[in-house]
Amino acid sequence: MKHKASISQEDAIIRELREDPEYAAEYLRAALEDSDEPRVLLIALRHIAKAQGIAEVAKRANIERESLYRALSPKGNPRFSTIMAITKALGLSLTVEPARG
Repeated sequence: MKHKASISQEDAIIRELREDPEYAAEYLRAALEDSDEPRVLLIALRHIAKAQGIAEVAKRANIERESLYRALSPKGNPRFSTIMAITKALGLSLTVEPARG
């Protein structure tokens, strides 16, 4: 009996992000709400960029592909202008709302 190959959680998230642009927007929104851990935003941006294709996102953001990988790596520390360029290249935007509670 053949068993179905399983995929990693990251691969499953990337697949869902690729198939559903609305999910990508909600995924990024949820990452922004996690103010206790700013790295969550970089993880979300990395997942969405992988879903859309790193090389294509880098081209649209006018960033070298290697620089995009570095900026979104676990040790990345991108400038705000880089985050904005990446977000725009992903077809998303960052917004600000009054804090709740």
